[in-house]
Amino acid sequence: MLPIAVLGAGLAGLSAAQALTAAGRAVRLFDKGRAAGGRLATRRIEHAGQSHRFDHGAQYLRAEHAGFAALLEAGGTQPWPDAKRRVPVPGMSALGRHLAEGLDIQTGRHAGALHRTEEGWMVAHWEAALVRPGKPLPGTPPDMAGPFSAVLVTFPAEQARAILPPELAKPLAAVEYAPCWTVMAGFARKLDLPDTLRYHGPIGWAARDSAKPGRDATQENWVIQAGPEFSREFLEAPADQVIAALLAALPAPPPLFAVAHRWRYSLLEVALGQPCLWDASLGLGYASDGCLAGRAESAWESGQALAARVLGA
Repeated sequence: MLPIAVLGAGLAGLSAAQALTAAGRAVRLFDKGRAAGGRLATRRIEHAGQSHRFDHGAQYLRAEHAGFAALLEAGGTQPWPDAKRRVPVPGMSALGRHLAEGLDIQTGRHAGALHRTEEGWMVAHWEAALVRPGKPLPGTPPDMAGPFSAVLVTFPAEQARAILPPELAKPLAAVEYAPCWTVMAGFARKLDLPDTLRYHGPIGWAARDSAKPGRDATQENWVIQAGPEFSREFLEAPADQVIAALLAALPAPPPLFAVAHRWRYSLLEVALGQPCLWDASLGLGYASDGCLAGRAESAWESGQALAARVLGA
């Protein structure tokens, strides 16, 4: 039996791949990032001989159902900032690594086109560093992988529409995300602030990242995430301008350092309204948090649902 390709190794892609692998199917994942996990991301910044870590994507995880709760327990997460919310240790990316164990994942690759042959689906992929968001695919010939019996796409909906045929791409036009600018800043001393702040001027969320379990409490590291309105207005602004605006809104002295990261697809605003998409006649499917709700658990559930549809076929 031919293997299955999963495009995107975020939570939905990892969830689907784990379920398919557990059922005995061969799976190969492709992801443009340096490591699996998607928005379960931890960034390392070196400053003055010290290494600082920041959870610059998802800030915490919350389980409403038994399946995801069991995953968080198995992944060694701990409560923060209250009993209902949990974080992986020593960083958010630890859960992605846990889910990726034993999977065949090719990172640093942008899967940009699909080709159907008599043998099965072929995936055209390029070195991720050559691909720019919103720009045409590179003129250099891609590497080809396959054949695959099925391809499951787990990108954000707008990116998935560029690779899927109209039958599956059309419903995804309803899915809407807000972007999010994130600033990672380190300070010389502890700020006189609570560990978390919400809706403070342009800031949608700010957290003392170094206060999370398993982090270096001797450091004063903050993650500052802009609200949707600011992020849309400043989506294409220089990083220095974004850093200045968000730091100005935080009651704090100048930082030792600050770095910005832009998430183009962060906060889900309009969901697809169904757990996944699957066309058995084509052998193509789609899963992401955009299918159900803007929570990590929803991405995991979408991946599980898609895997079940594939196995049922």
